[in-house]
Amino acid sequence: MSPKKAFKRILANRLAFAGGLVVLAMFMVSWLAPVLATHDPEAVAIKERLKPPGYNQHLLGTDSLGRDVLSRLIWGSRISLKVGFVAVGLATLIGLILGAIAGYRGGLVDGLIMRFCDLMLCFPSMFLILAVIAILDPSIWNVMIVIGLTSWMGVARLVRAEFLSLMTRDFVLAARAQGASAARIVWRHLLPNAMGPVLVSATLGVAGAILTESSLSFLGLGVQPPTPTWGSMLTDGKDHLTRAWWLSLYPGLAILATVLSYNLLGEGLREAFNPHSSNRDNS
Repeated sequence: MSPKKAFKRILANRLAFAGGLVVLAMFMVSWLAPVLATHDPEAVAIKERLKPPGYNQHLLGTDSLGRDVLSRLIWGSRISLKVGFVAVGLATLIGLILGAIAGYRGGLVDGLIMRFCDLMLCFPSMFLILAVIAILDPSIWNVMIVIGLTSWMGVARLVRAEFLSLMTRDFVLAARAQGASAARIVWRHLLPNAMGPVLVSATLGVAGAILTESSLSFLGLGVQPPTPTWGSMLTDGKDHLTRAWWLSLYPGLAILATVLSYNLLGEGLREAFNPHSSNRDNS
């Protein structure tokens, strides 16, 4: 399916379109964080600690150290989006390379790569990430790299399956008959036709990476204070659930809205690139 036709189908899908709008809004908020945040997210003001929403120009209240919750939410969006895109970008790159090699070469090479993929899938990803992060220093770069190195298996399997299907198509057989090199067949014929499902997987993967980063920050193994993240804000709020409900509510809603939006957009992309769905529409 052409990208133009897929884009039209996404626009026609109300849930996917709404998810895309929220994702775009998150991008704008993250990009304009220095302008939108009215307070320093790391500035401590003990005299204004645990003030309710609306107090003294603090629209969403303050936390246990008197820091503005809204400003920390805005700056925290940068961390979440950065972790999501860098981690998924690394995982997609590794998955593309290994999946392409396995699907194109086949035989022993395919078997070795897929058995290694199966071995990685045997380990619960969250426990594997926790073990690695516990050994390394908990920093944003370590979090992104570890998430990326432990989440490439699905992309590799997907790319391999697409390559195996495309290898029997007439245009690939014709390119081989004309003496095209392996690199040309992969880059000009196989990869462009396999990118639709990969794009869907990457979109859904961003949501998973954001959830993983929030979980690590909540456990104290993610990005370290005083850098604001949504997960660390939840950690601060759990000790004040009865006195300061807003400390847990707003970062929780931010995580929910972001993850739900990426999932809706990913499902919309899946339907847009699905030829069987296209056939149902035409009928």
